[in-house]
This record gives sequence, structure tokens and C-alpha cells, in this order.
Amino acid sequence: MAGKTTGVVAAGHAQTAEAGKRMLEEGGNAFDAAIASVLAACVVESSLTSLGGGGFLLAQTAAKKSYLFDFFCQTPQVNPGEKAVDFYPVALNFGGAWQTFHIGKGAIAVPGMVAGLFAAHRKLGRLPFKVLIEPAVAYARQGFTLNRFNDFTNGLLEPILTQQEEGRKFYAPQGKILRQGEKAYLPQFADVLEQLARYGPDWFYRGELTEWALKSLGEASALTATDWADYQVEIRLPLRTQYRQRQLLTNPPPSAGGILIAFALRLLEKYDLNQYPLGSAAQIQLFSQVMALSNQARRQYLDGNLHCGDIEAKFLDGDRLLSELGQSNFINKLGSTTHISVLDGEGNAASLTSSNGEGSGHFIPGTGIMLNNMLGEEDLNPQGFYQWPPGQRLSSMMAPTILLDQEQPRLVLGSGGSNRIRSAILQVVCHHLDYQLPLAEAVGRERIHWEAHKLDLEPTSVADILAQLQFDDGTQGTLWTEQNMFFGGVHGVAITTAGTMEGVGDPRRSGAVAYSLE
Repeated sequence: MAGKTTGVVAAGHAQTAEAGKRMLEEGGNAFDAAIASVLAACVVESSLTSLGGGGFLLAQTAAKKSYLFDFFCQTPQVNPGEKAVDFYPVALNFGGAWQTFHIGKGAIAVPGMVAGLFAAHRKLGRLPFKVLIEPAVAYARQGFTLNRFNDFTNGLLEPILTQQEEGRKFYAPQGKILRQGEKAYLPQFADVLEQLARYGPDWFYRGELTEWALKSLGEASALTATDWADYQVEIRLPLRTQYRQRQLLTNPPPSAGGILIAFALRLLEKYDLNQYPLGSAAQIQLFSQVMALSNQARRQYLDGNLHCGDIEAKFLDGDRLLSELGQSNFINKLGSTTHISVLDGEGNAASLTSSNGEGSGHFIPGTGIMLNNMLGEEDLNPQGFYQWPPGQRLSSMMAPTILLDQEQPRLVLGSGGSNRIRSAILQVVCHHLDYQLPLAEAVGRERIHWEAHKLDLEPTSVADILAQLQFDDGTQGTLWTEQNMFFGGVHGVAITTAGTMEGVGDPRRSGAVAYSLE
């Protein structure tokens, strides 16, 4: 066994980060740590991510090679339209506002998580897969204590988590949803992980587990055995752009989040942000206008075109787009998503974002795995429900991101938060690079989000901030009373100016950091 690897892991839960740290201590690299962490997250953050969902891993290796593993969910090869599928709305109470999501067996897309983790492990991992599952197996069998954020997400998603008896068995074993301080167990999921380590991904996509899943779905879903067997991980070149002398790597099309971040940074690069003090009305107005223009450009140029081969070059021609948008004088939902960032002492960097949507409410019997609801996620279906092209990778707002300095990773980050993912990452990058804030402050600083002529702001020390903002498009501002997971959950790791590694878990989502030290 190789000697101990130094490194740092930032994630959405202390035990998720600890799983990655254990792999480093056993001689694994950043990619082993990321895979073990996301497997652990499927236990301790199981309302946010699942082997029944999908995600993306952005990798920068010590040999200066860059890869984007796209293992997001895929549409079925036959679209049944609105008939003969189990697809229905469910309302969730956000505490002051209700929001409707679509779940059911008809909302499930082909899951890519298992295929993606095995593909990344084969190409970049070092430790045996049976070692990578060990922390997750231990958490599932021995149980884990729910923290404050588990309590919040369980309470919010209760109508989905307890939709079926299989879900109630795990999330409400005594007849009511588990809450903070109580212990949760997922023993059947531990069995699944051991089977995967023994038989590999074919067991999931072409074997016994496939049979269990399809039998439980019956005629209420569009999914078939062919959909599962034909699923392929796509290994792409990351979207690469420059921002203020740094190279930025992020998620390329057909996902939308990365290219929207790149577009927003192209706009911001036109400005000397020293003239826009952080937190001032001028800075908030500038950033909200950038977000508004990014949304407008997305609607006009991206939606429906993300699978076109030349979309990157066309969309990132910002001056042309601004002119066409009539801006040549330019001055919501939860999103059950979690993120893991890892740096190791060898120079490897891993940025892994995964999601189950809100979850379909349907569990593969006997496994503890809830399948995704990506076909019922409004933001992933901008043309409308039932309009998805058959056999095509769904788009996503997930945008695992790495900033390089002379091809060496210097900042690794990503976020959960659906539509707020791109605004959260954009602001943390600017806080850290432009405003020179230490990573902890860059992540902890108040954020804003503009969407559909509504500007949401976290609490600020600037008095009467809303009165100082002026918009000519009817935008309405809402000042929140406290920081909130609504504004994303950016978990990041970085190399400091002193050359040491640091990590930050976003306090909005009970984020945590674990270090493997000399």
C-alpha cells in the first residue's frame, strides 16, 4: 500500500469529508477521495444525492491533464408523452412559501452515478473500489446522527421521502420523519455497495439490480432495459476560459451552468472591480445586471441549442451577444444537489457535483436507493415537460470548477442550489480573486441572486440597501433576514499564497472540511 497522501477535502457533511480524508490517509489520490466521499454522501446526505441520480467530475491531474466526466442523467429512448406514466406535482413548504415539483415514476431519467464513479475510478483512481466503499458501508450499517442540515432537508422533502413504504422504512421508521439528533440506518444500501464492489457496474445496468428496478417501475415509467444497458459516461474536454490572467475550467455543454458562469465572467472582466466596493449598492447592481443578462442570453441562445457543436464559440462571443440583446451600452427552488472539492499534495484536483433532483419518491425495492426526478425538474426541461428529445443527455446547472495558475490547480469549487449554482460560484470566484478575500471569507460573504426580475439579497451591513438600487426592468428586491441554503452551498479548497492547502465548507449547508496532514 502506498504511503499517506496529504490533502484537503471540502464537502456538505463532516462524515462525507472524513470519508475522503480516510482514502488520502490510506495512500489514495484526490480522485479516490472524491469517489469515496460521494458514496458516503449517498448515506449521510441521501436526500440530496443518490446512486439513482447523476453528476459531473472535473479532474485536473498532477500530469496537467484535464477531464470532465459527464455521468448526468439521460432521457429514455422513447418519449411516451403525457399518457401512461406516473407523473404528478407535490407541494413543498419552504417556511413562508410553497413550491411545486413534479415526481413519480414518470419523472425518472436513466441514472448515471454508478457508471460515472466506476469510469472515473478506472481512469484516475489508485485504491481498489472495495476500499472506497468502506466509509459509506460503515455509516450505513452502524448508523449516523442527523445534523441540523439533515433535519432541514428531511423536513422539507418529507412528502417525497415518505411517498412509498420503502422510503418510510428509512426516513420515518417509527412513523414520523427522523429529525436532528436521531440516528439513521441504511443497511440494505450497504449490501448494494458491497455487491457493486464485487460485480462492478454491470450488476447495476445489466444485471439483477436492473431487473428489480424495472419490475418495480412497470408500465408507469418510460424506462426500459435498453435505456439502462445503453447508458454511457461521456468524458469531455472541460470548457476552458480565461478570467483575469487565470485559466478557468468548468462544465461544458450540453450542460448550461458552466457556460453561463463563463459568460458572466466575460462581462465582469470589462470592469475594474476596484471601482465597485464589495457589498456596495454599485457592486450589487453590477452583479445583478450581469446575472440578468446571462439569463436573457440563456433564453435566447442556449435553451434548445446546447447540443449544437459550435455553441461555446457563439455564446461566449459576449460583445456580439450584448449587441444583439440590445445591451451594447451595458454598464427557485431547493435543488437537491451536493458538492465535493479535493486537492492532494501530488497536484491532483477533483471537483465533483452530484444530484438526485428532488427525488422521484420511488425507491428500488430492497436497496435504499431513491431514483431521480430529472424529467420533472422544471429548469432541466425549459421547453416544457414531456418535450425532451429521446436518448439524450439532460442539461444541468451543475458546474464543478477549477481555477489554474500555470496549469496548477489553485482553487477548486462547486455548489448545490439549482439555478443559484452559477450565481454562487460566480460570486465566490470574484470575492476570492478580485476582492482578495481569504477563501473562508469569500465563501461566507453575503450573496445575491437575480432571476425572473426578482433580486434576492442576503443580509448586508449597508443601510437601506434596497432603496439605493435602481432597475429599469421592473426588478423587485427582497432582503433576507439571514443567510440561507437558497443561495447555494459552495464547498471549496485552495492553495494559499503561502503554498499551503486550505478548505471551506459552506456554513449555509453545514459544510465541513477534513485534512490529511504530514
